[in-house]
Amino acid sequence: MKKQHQFIGLVLVAFVALIAVKLLAAEAPAPARYEYVTIRWAGLDNTHIIRPGGQVEFIGTELRKMVKPDRTDNRSFYLNCAMNGLVKDGYEFAGISNDDVIMKRNLSR
Repeated sequence: MKKQHQFIGLVLVAFVALIAVKLLAAEAPAPARYEYVTIRWAGLDNTHIIRPGGQVEFIGTELRKMVKPDRTDNRSFYLNCAMNGLVKDGYEFAGISNDDVIMKRNLSR
């Protein structure tokens, strides 16, 4: 009989501990949600941004307004200008390939 009381006591203690842990546990943070843009280098005239939802924006006319220093690589300079423009909209660098720069923006804010 004494062993049975000990077992019931241990079960009750474990149950109370489980409830206490559940009540005191912090809420799990919501997973981060992002949206992405792609900057595609296709020469100065045809460079474009592919925005969320598939909207494509050709930015050659905006890039031509930038004053490029002598002896500066066209691709690097103009891609950098495009990236800085997107940073102002809350995007951050996410990845790069030969002709594409991928940037992301956190939607969970």
